[in-house]
Amino acid sequence: MILNQRIEAWLAAQRPVAESAKRPFVTLSYAQGWDGSITTRAGESLGLSGAESLRLTHQLRSLHDGILVGIGTVLTDDPQLTVREWPGANPQPIVLDSRLRMPPTARLCQRADKTCWVLTRLKATGGFDGKADIITLEADAEGRVNLREALSLLWQKGIRTLMVEGGSHVITAFLKAQLADALVLTIAPTLVGGYKGVGNLEIGCKSRLPQIRPLYSQMLGDDLIMWGNLRYLEQTDW
Repeated sequence: MILNQRIEAWLAAQRPVAESAKRPFVTLSYAQGWDGSITTRAGESLGLSGAESLRLTHQLRSLHDGILVGIGTVLTDDPQLTVREWPGANPQPIVLDSRLRMPPTARLCQRADKTCWVLTRLKATGGFDGKADIITLEADAEGRVNLREALSLLWQKGIRTLMVEGGSHVITAFLKAQLADALVLTIAPTLVGGYKGVGNLEIGCKSRLPQIRPLYSQMLGDDLIMWGNLRYLEQTDW
């Protein structure tokens, strides 16, 4: 079975997990160099994926109901979060934006097919004239959008599977909260020496670190694709 079919079959088998948890099944997906870096420094974009891996990313988008990024990714990359390199439906675009910095001119606010959902802890004012649904949620202990409340809301809005593409702060937050269920990682044959994809998880014991089991891997062009389910020693109840 070719890689695209393997990953699609694997993801399809995970859907019952979301049904039992009553929240979206969350897949982290991003590209990094062999040293774990995703870019040279925070706030800069560095395309690491090869052409085949980029096509796989767009396939993954088509297999999820929603796709989520942080406001940092929007400000840095101005992404569209669409399926352009793979035949399929575009997922619902969602942005985590605690301080409501979403620019009305962002491409996510200009799309004709989907209205972007912006999850924030602030109430929208009349000054925002972009095409987006501003959704105000409770803040967590750090003053950011409460991820548990956000996932509960997304479930109520029909999102059963959610792809999280970044950036680093968002990826780290989902791992710390034990709310990421799976990982699809593209490893480019590059040493970047820069900003890591996963930040400090504040875990001092090796046995408590998130594990990827079972772990699968396969080459795709020049890139190594690794994927599997995330396991936590102390699984959070829902």
